Amino acid sequence: MMWGPVWLSLRVAASATALALVVGTVLAWLLARREFLGKHALETITYMPLVLPPTVVGFLLLAVVGRNGLLGMLVDTGLTFTFGGAVLASTVVALPLMVQTARAAMTEVNPELEQAAAVMGASGWQVLWLVTLPLARRGIATGAVLSYARALGEFGATLMVAGNIPGRTQTVPLAIYTAVQTNDMMRANMLVLVMTVIAFAIVWVTQTVNGNDDE
Repeated sequence: MMWGPVWLSLRVAASATALALVVGTVLAWLLARREFLGKHALETITYMPLVLPPTVVGFLLLAVVGRNGLLGMLVDTGLTFTFGGAVLASTVVALPLMVQTARAAMTEVNPELEQAAAVMGASGWQVLWLVTLPLARRGIATGAVLSYARALGEFGATLMVAGNIPGRTQTVPLAIYTAVQTNDMMRANMLVLVMTVIAFAIVWVTQTVNGNDDE
Protein backbone atom coordinates (compact mmCIF):
# COMPACT_ATOMS: atom_id res chain seq x y z
CA MET A 1 0.00 0.00 0.00
CA MET A 2 2.84 2.38 0.79
CA TRP A 3 4.38 1.97 -2.65
CA GLY A 4 1.20 2.94 -4.49
CA PRO A 5 1.67 6.69 -3.99
CA VAL A 6 5.38 6.35 -4.81
CA TRP A 7 4.79 4.71 -8.19
CA LEU A 8 1.97 7.14 -8.93
CA SER A 9 4.20 10.10 -8.10
CA LEU A 10 6.97 8.78 -10.35
CA ARG A 11 4.51 8.34 -13.23
CA VAL A 12 2.94 11.77 -12.73
CA ALA A 13 6.35 13.44 -12.52
CA ALA A 14 7.62 11.61 -15.62
CA SER A 15 4.54 12.59 -17.65
CA ALA A 16 4.67 16.19 -16.44
CA THR A 17 8.39 16.42 -17.21
CA ALA A 18 7.85 15.13 -20.75
CA LEU A 19 5.20 17.79 -21.36
CA ALA A 20 7.26 20.52 -19.70
CA LEU A 21 10.29 19.50 -21.77
CA VAL A 22 8.46 19.89 -25.07
CA VAL A 23 6.43 23.01 -24.26
CA GLY A 24 9.18 24.57 -22.16
CA THR A 25 11.84 24.15 -24.85
CA VAL A 26 9.65 25.84 -27.45
CA LEU A 27 8.78 28.68 -25.07
CA ALA A 28 12.44 29.08 -24.08
CA TRP A 29 13.45 29.36 -27.74
CA LEU A 30 10.75 31.93 -28.45
CA LEU A 31 11.74 34.03 -25.43
CA ALA A 32 15.47 33.72 -26.10
CA ARG A 33 15.55 34.17 -29.87
CA ARG A 34 12.39 35.90 -31.05
CA GLU A 35 10.80 39.32 -30.66
CA PHE A 36 7.03 39.47 -31.01
CA LEU A 37 3.99 41.34 -29.78
CA GLY A 38 2.99 40.10 -26.33
CA LYS A 39 6.38 38.58 -25.50
CA HIS A 40 6.56 40.28 -22.11
CA ALA A 41 3.02 39.13 -21.26
CA LEU A 42 3.85 35.54 -22.26
CA GLU A 43 7.02 35.65 -20.19
CA THR A 44 5.13 36.97 -17.17
CA ILE A 45 2.39 34.35 -17.40
CA THR A 46 4.96 31.57 -17.82
CA TYR A 47 6.86 32.53 -14.68
CA MET A 48 3.83 33.31 -12.48
CA PRO A 49 3.61 29.79 -10.97
CA LEU A 50 7.00 30.48 -9.38
CA VAL A 51 5.53 33.18 -7.15
CA LEU A 52 1.86 32.19 -6.84
CA PRO A 53 0.88 29.82 -4.02
CA PRO A 54 0.27 26.33 -5.46
CA THR A 55 -3.33 26.40 -4.26
CA VAL A 56 -3.91 29.57 -6.27
CA VAL A 57 -2.40 27.90 -9.33
CA GLY A 58 -4.73 24.95 -8.76
CA PHE A 59 -7.74 27.25 -8.38
CA LEU A 60 -6.88 29.03 -11.64
CA LEU A 61 -6.55 25.68 -13.40
CA LEU A 62 -9.98 24.70 -12.12
CA ALA A 63 -11.32 28.01 -13.42
CA VAL A 64 -10.11 26.97 -16.87
CA VAL A 65 -10.43 23.17 -17.15
CA GLY A 66 -12.90 22.43 -14.35
CA ARG A 67 -16.44 21.32 -15.15
CA ASN A 68 -17.64 24.88 -14.56
CA GLY A 69 -14.49 26.49 -15.94
CA LEU A 70 -14.02 28.49 -19.12
CA LEU A 71 -12.92 25.48 -21.15
CA GLY A 72 -14.89 22.96 -19.15
CA MET A 73 -18.21 24.57 -20.11
CA LEU A 74 -17.35 24.16 -23.79
CA VAL A 75 -15.65 20.76 -23.71
CA ASP A 76 -15.75 18.09 -21.04
CA THR A 77 -12.00 17.89 -20.37
CA GLY A 78 -12.42 15.08 -17.85
CA LEU A 79 -9.27 16.21 -16.03
CA THR A 80 -10.56 16.94 -12.55
CA PHE A 81 -9.94 14.19 -10.00
CA THR A 82 -7.96 12.11 -12.51
CA PHE A 83 -4.38 11.12 -13.28
CA GLY A 84 -4.46 13.61 -16.15
CA GLY A 85 -5.42 16.38 -13.75
CA ALA A 86 -2.45 15.55 -11.53
CA VAL A 87 -0.17 15.63 -14.58
CA LEU A 88 -1.59 18.98 -15.69
CA ALA A 89 -1.09 20.54 -12.26
CA SER A 90 2.46 19.23 -12.00
CA THR A 91 3.29 20.38 -15.51
CA VAL A 92 2.13 23.93 -14.88
CA VAL A 93 4.17 24.33 -11.69
CA ALA A 94 7.25 22.69 -13.24
CA LEU A 95 7.15 24.57 -16.54
CA PRO A 96 8.75 27.83 -15.29
CA LEU A 97 11.87 25.97 -14.15
CA MET A 98 12.16 24.28 -17.53
CA VAL A 99 11.72 27.53 -19.43
CA GLN A 100 14.05 29.51 -17.20
CA THR A 101 16.89 26.99 -17.38
CA ALA A 102 16.54 26.20 -21.08
CA ARG A 103 16.26 29.87 -21.96
CA ALA A 104 19.46 30.67 -20.10
CA ALA A 105 21.24 27.84 -21.93
CA MET A 106 19.98 29.01 -25.34
CA THR A 107 20.98 32.59 -24.61
CA GLU A 108 24.57 31.40 -24.11
CA VAL A 109 24.65 29.79 -27.57
CA ASN A 110 26.73 31.93 -29.93
CA PRO A 111 24.27 33.59 -32.36
CA GLU A 112 26.97 33.62 -35.04
CA LEU A 113 26.81 29.83 -35.23
CA GLU A 114 23.07 29.99 -35.80
CA GLN A 115 23.51 32.73 -38.39
CA ALA A 116 26.14 30.68 -40.19
CA ALA A 117 23.76 27.73 -40.39
CA ALA A 118 21.03 30.01 -41.74
CA VAL A 119 23.38 31.44 -44.38
CA MET A 120 24.15 27.88 -45.48
CA GLY A 121 20.46 27.38 -46.17
CA ALA A 122 19.12 25.91 -42.94
CA SER A 123 15.55 26.84 -42.06
CA GLY A 124 14.58 28.23 -38.67
CA TRP A 125 13.57 24.81 -37.37
CA GLN A 126 16.72 23.20 -38.75
CA VAL A 127 18.84 25.79 -36.97
CA LEU A 128 16.97 25.01 -33.78
CA TRP A 129 17.31 21.21 -34.09
CA LEU A 130 20.84 21.04 -35.49
CA VAL A 131 22.56 23.97 -33.78
CA THR A 132 20.70 25.56 -30.86
CA LEU A 133 19.38 22.46 -29.08
CA PRO A 134 22.61 20.42 -29.28
CA LEU A 135 24.66 23.32 -27.91
CA ALA A 136 22.12 24.01 -25.15
CA ARG A 137 21.57 20.33 -24.31
CA ARG A 138 23.14 20.42 -20.84
CA GLY A 139 20.99 23.34 -19.73
CA ILE A 140 17.91 21.68 -21.17
CA ALA A 141 18.79 18.43 -19.38
CA THR A 142 19.22 20.32 -16.12
CA GLY A 143 15.85 21.98 -16.65
CA ALA A 144 14.25 18.59 -17.20
CA VAL A 145 15.75 17.21 -13.98
CA LEU A 146 14.62 20.26 -11.99
CA SER A 147 11.15 20.01 -13.55
CA TYR A 148 10.95 16.36 -12.52
CA ALA A 149 11.90 17.27 -8.96
CA ARG A 150 9.31 20.06 -8.84
CA ALA A 151 6.60 17.84 -10.31
CA LEU A 152 7.46 15.06 -7.87
CA GLY A 153 7.01 17.35 -4.88
CA GLU A 154 3.88 19.14 -6.06
CA PHE A 155 1.11 19.31 -3.45
CA GLY A 156 -1.25 22.27 -3.51
CA ALA A 157 -2.18 22.49 -7.19
CA THR A 158 -2.54 18.70 -7.41
CA LEU A 159 -4.86 18.66 -4.40
CA MET A 160 -7.05 21.36 -5.96
CA VAL A 161 -7.27 19.84 -9.44
CA ALA A 162 -6.92 16.08 -8.90
CA GLY A 163 -7.95 15.66 -5.28
CA ASN A 164 -6.52 13.16 -2.82
CA ILE A 165 -7.96 9.84 -3.97
CA PRO A 166 -5.98 6.78 -2.77
CA GLY A 167 -4.86 4.61 -5.66
CA ARG A 168 -5.92 7.20 -8.21
CA THR A 169 -4.54 10.68 -7.52
CA GLN A 170 -2.87 10.37 -4.11
CA THR A 171 0.79 11.19 -4.74
CA VAL A 172 3.50 10.93 -2.08
CA PRO A 173 3.13 14.52 -0.77
CA LEU A 174 -0.62 13.97 -0.41
CA ALA A 175 -0.08 10.56 1.19
CA ILE A 176 2.31 12.10 3.73
CA TYR A 177 -0.22 14.78 4.56
CA THR A 178 -2.97 12.17 5.01
CA ALA A 179 -0.71 9.97 7.15
CA VAL A 180 0.10 12.85 9.49
CA GLN A 181 -3.56 13.86 9.70
CA THR A 182 -4.50 10.31 10.69
CA ASN A 183 -1.53 10.00 13.05
CA ASP A 184 -0.02 7.16 11.00
CA MET A 185 3.52 8.33 11.73
CA MET A 186 5.22 5.11 10.64
CA ARG A 187 3.78 5.47 7.14
CA ALA A 188 4.62 9.18 7.11
CA ASN A 189 8.21 8.50 8.16
CA MET A 190 8.68 5.84 5.48
CA LEU A 191 7.26 8.05 2.75
CA VAL A 192 9.40 10.99 3.87
CA LEU A 193 12.46 8.74 3.78
CA VAL A 194 11.64 7.59 0.24
CA MET A 195 11.12 11.16 -0.95
CA THR A 196 14.35 12.29 0.70
CA VAL A 197 16.33 9.55 -1.05
CA ILE A 198 14.77 10.43 -4.40
CA ALA A 199 15.40 14.13 -3.85
CA PHE A 200 19.03 13.42 -2.95
CA ALA A 201 19.46 11.45 -6.17
CA ILE A 202 17.90 14.26 -8.23
CA VAL A 203 20.15 16.92 -6.71
CA TRP A 204 23.15 14.62 -7.21
CA VAL A 205 22.32 14.21 -10.91
CA THR A 206 21.79 17.95 -11.33
CA GLN A 207 25.11 18.78 -9.70
CA THR A 208 26.85 16.15 -11.81
CA VAL A 209 25.43 17.58 -15.04
CA ASN A 210 26.38 21.12 -14.03
CA GLY A 211 29.79 19.97 -12.88
CA ASN A 212 30.50 18.29 -16.21
CA ASP A 213 29.33 21.42 -17.98
CA ASP A 214 31.89 23.51 -16.11
CA GLU A 215 34.81 21.29 -17.02
